Amino acid sequence: MTIYSSQSNTSGKLMMLIGFLMLFPLLVIPFYPEEIQFASAFLVPSLMSIMIGSGTCLLLRKYEVISQWNQELKFSSLTVLFVWIYGFIVGAIPFVTSGQLTFIQAVFEAVSGWTTTGLSVMDVSKTPKIFLFHRAFMQFCGGLGFVLVMIIFLQEKHAMNLFNAEGHPDKLMPNLKKTAHTIAAMYLAFLVVGVLAYKLAGMGLFDGIVHAMCALSTGGFSNKLNSIGEYRSIPIESITIILMLIGTTNFAVLQLVVKGKIRRAFKVSEVKFMVFLLLLFVPITAFSLRNSMDFSLGEGFRRALFDVTSALSTTGYSTMSYVSWPPFAIGVLILLMLIGGGIGSTAGGIKLTRVYLMLRMAQINIRKRLSPQRNVIITHYHRAQGKSIIDSALSSDISGFVVCYISIFIIGSLLLTLTAGCTLTEAMFEFASALGTVGLSIGLTGPTTGTATLIVEILGMILGRLEIFIVLIGLYSGIAVGQQRLREVIHSKRK
Repeated sequence: MTIYSSQSNTSGKLMMLIGFLMLFPLLVIPFYPEEIQFASAFLVPSLMSIMIGSGTCLLLRKYEVISQWNQELKFSSLTVLFVWIYGFIVGAIPFVTSGQLTFIQAVFEAVSGWTTTGLSVMDVSKTPKIFLFHRAFMQFCGGLGFVLVMIIFLQEKHAMNLFNAEGHPDKLMPNLKKTAHTIAAMYLAFLVVGVLAYKLAGMGLFDGIVHAMCALSTGGFSNKLNSIGEYRSIPIESITIILMLIGTTNFAVLQLVVKGKIRRAFKVSEVKFMVFLLLLFVPITAFSLRNSMDFSLGEGFRRALFDVTSALSTTGYSTMSYVSWPPFAIGVLILLMLIGGGIGSTAGGIKLTRVYLMLRMAQINIRKRLSPQRNVIITHYHRAQGKSIIDSALSSDISGFVVCYISIFIIGSLLLTLTAGCTLTEAMFEFASALGTVGLSIGLTGPTTGTATLIVEILGMILGRLEIFIVLIGLYSGIAVGQQRLREVIHSKRK
């Protein structure tokens, strides 16, 4: 089995990249000089990561593991899994060394950041600005993914395998590096527009940068205890809704919009399905809130539009507490968090395309049963790239993923009832939020949450962001590599 040294070197380069990303929070210090006391909390892990990554690259430049491995995608999944776990640990170090959080809390916060979840154990009213920026920047970069950020700066020999393994299904341009540059350019342009819009709506510059980064990455970290609801501003809520919808839309669809191909963009099946879900559930939720919480119809629609969009886009911003929400409205949010956003976007969840195709497959199955057996039904769906056939291979992949996702959701929800001592509804809400990388909370997650509950949610966030199979393949590949190396060591000693 041959494991290519160039692929192994990629891990070192990604470790160096994480080290460089850890330096960005230091940009806050010139504007808030009193926070220079926290500089070492970022400098030390950053320099250590850069040094370890550099050393890894130098050691593996001339070293090649000699074995027989023909399935590069498995090794790519292992590389991606390793780098994400490494990023979680490095991202947690500043919280621990500065005394902001305990180790488990820090890992939770870093996982929530890099996975763009938004669940938090921090009291943001007492958190220094540099750490608020650090959380938001992790979400901004996590929305793109470490591999895509690396490809922006350099092209690896096996970058395409890594790109696919990290969960990026589409190439926007014929060249992978041009694809990465196109995505980054759109992402940064929307960020600038979002910050300016927030500023015009009356939000401070620092808060505007943080909220724009977290809305676009569908992350949901906020500098305010009551999230976006703290501002009580219709313009700020409207801007956030637009940014959340941009973040949850497939980058390939966004490219069509940027190029002015609006009609073609709205032909895409998942876009039409997203619009349908919003048109269906916003009014239903609004009437539920109006009847149960004595809201006016207008206030009910305002609350429903924001929070339904937040749940479906898997962003996690909120305008109010969900403790007093009626069970029906809570059920709607759980359903939407499970569905999630667009495939190939920064969003989590099962994904709109998969749910849409599951419904289409059910429709096809019913039509087959009602039609003469000799009839052959060929069905298409629309992607940004054009029409695609719904074939048996696609159906099998989607069915397998959805079954795994729902199984993990059920297991995780049951575990939360044990660790948090909550009702099943509360556990389903909180774990749907963690697994879907959403960030909405019904009150179970906070500074006083127990370690066991945090660990269950950490596992949910990781499985949700890396889409289950990447984690499973990566773990299997790691075990296989370890077993192979052990056999090689035993064989060499016998010689």
